Amino acid sequence: MNRKTAVSAIEAWFSRLPIHTDGLPARGSVAAGLVILERLKTEFTLKVDDHRAKGGAQIKGLTASAVRSILTRYGENRPFVKEGGRTNRGTPWVAESLMDAIAPLRLGSLTERERVQVLDACQAWLAEKVQDYFNRKRVEFVFDPRLTTCANIRRILRAAKDVGKLPSVAQYLVGAKLQLRFPHLEVANELASSSDDSTGREGDFEIGDTAFHITIAPGIAVVEKCQVNLSRGLRAFLLVPEVAVLAARDLVLYACEDQVAVMSIESFVSANIEELSEFSQEKRKSEFRQLLELYNDRVVGIETDLSLLIEIPPNL
Repeated sequence: MNRKTAVSAIEAWFSRLPIHTDGLPARGSVAAGLVILERLKTEFTLKVDDHRAKGGAQIKGLTASAVRSILTRYGENRPFVKEGGRTNRGTPWVAESLMDAIAPLRLGSLTERERVQVLDACQAWLAEKVQDYFNRKRVEFVFDPRLTTCANIRRILRAAKDVGKLPSVAQYLVGAKLQLRFPHLEVANELASSSDDSTGREGDFEIGDTAFHITIAPGIAVVEKCQVNLSRGLRAFLLVPEVAVLAARDLVLYACEDQVAVMSIESFVSANIEELSEFSQEKRKSEFRQLLELYNDRVVGIETDLSLLIEIPPNL
C-alpha cells in the first residue's frame, strides 16, 4: 500500500466535510478522524458501530485529552478541542464517511506494522491541517460591562496588536462604526492591505467631503495624503491609536496647521456607540454587539484571512 494513496484518500475525505463559519470543517470532525485512525491501529474494523460509544450519539474515546495526546506526537502541543465528543453530536456521520474513504484502501490485507505506518501517515496529514485552525483563530477579547466603551474598544485593539493584526482590525473596525452610524450611506469595504493609490480612494474611507485615514504609526506619508485631500477641497480626518494621538497632532499641526482633525480610534469608534445606545447600559451592549457583527460581516465579505474575525464575547 502506497502511503501517498492513503493520504490522498484522507485529504479527499477532509475536503468533503461540511465547512463551518471560519472556512474550515468543524474541529470535532478532525478530532474524530484522529481518534478513529488511532483505534484502527490496534482494532482494525470498518464497522461504524464499533467506533460509536454507548448510545450511538458520540465517537468512542473522543476526548480532549485523547486528541491532545495524538497531536503531541506530531509536534502540535496547543489545545485543539476543549470538550471532545461531548459537544460533537454529528461525529457518527464523520465516522461513517471516514470508513467509506478507508475501505477502498484494503488496509486489512496489510501486516499490522504496515497498516500502522499507513495510518500514521494519515494522522500526520491531519495534524498538519490542524495548524490552519490556529492560523485562523479569531481575535479574542474580554468585554467588561463595567468599563467604558472606549476601554473595551481599547481591549480589542490590544488583542489585535498581540497577534500582529492591529492595522487591519483597526481599519475594519472604523468601517463598521461608520456603517453602524450611517446605515443609509454606502461605506466602502476594501481590503485593509490595499493602498489608497491602488483603489483610487482619497483615504481609507470617504464620507461626504471628508477623507478618513487610519494608521497605527503616523508619519510623513499619511500627512502628505492629508495635504493632498486639503488641496482638493476635502476635509481630512486622521485616526490613530490613543498612544499615538499626541505625535500625530504634532505632525499635522506642523504640516497642515489646524486643518486636519486628529482623534484616537478608540474614541472615534466608541462615541457613537454611547450616543446610539442613548447612554443606556443594556442598549450599549446591544449596540456594541451590532458593531462587532457588522465588523465580522465586512471581514467575511472581502478577506480570505478569516483570522481577522473578532470572537464575540458570550456576555454580549
